[in-house]
Amino acid sequence: QVQLVESGGGLVQAGGSLGLSCAASGRTFSSSVMGWFRQVPGKEREFVAAISWSGGITSYANSVKGRFTISRDNAENTVHLQMNSLKPEDTAVYYCAARSPGHSMVAVTPTYYDYWGQGTQVTVSS
Repeated sequence: QVQLVESGGGLVQAGGSLGLSCAASGRTFSSSVMGWFRQVPGKEREFVAAISWSGGITSYANSVKGRFTISRDNAENTVHLQMNSLKPEDTAVYYCAARSPGHSMVAVTPTYYDYWGQGTQVTVSS
């Protein structure tokens, strides 16, 4: 079982930066693909970024490419999302997610992820 706890959300002006962190429990973190997703009320949860076991492979949604960076620290069981040049349309609840250990595909679809955090609100004002 993997438990995920996000932190770092908040309110920021357009053009600003914010960093999210996700702390994972369990000894299998280093063999879990990790992802970030976001959701606004009335819309489906959408992919933001994902990272492979070692951190050597990353994937980003086109809407955040060049502005967001995903990284992980397997020694600390944490994954981070650095968000720069934020836009009002980035406003959402951001969720950290983990695939079951042993699955190597850096998936972009929420259904591939088995464990989810509680979410953290990010609000970007114009």
